[in-house]
Amino acid sequence: MASDHSNLQTSTIAELCLGYLAENPEDLARFMGHAGYDPSTLRQAIGTMDLTNGLIDYFASNEPILLALCANAQIQPESFMRVWHKLNPVG
Repeated sequence: MASDHSNLQTSTIAELCLGYLAENPEDLARFMGHAGYDPSTLRQAIGTMDLTNGLIDYFASNEPILLALCANAQIQPESFMRVWHKLNPVG
């Protein structure tokens, strides 16, 4: 059973997303194309809030890679989405 990780931090989620993409070159290429990064600008963006938010938004909007990330990291998709909702409050 996956652990809850209810106190996941935004930076931790972004690191998990980036790690997942690093291990999946096709998904990385799709993310870079979607976000407008090339390898150089992606390296420069690591650690920035723009990249952090972009990664979390990208995974939140792409269920197959969200579920794969959560399975690999042993976190609940609901925990990931709680972090996304904190970044994207309604109202």
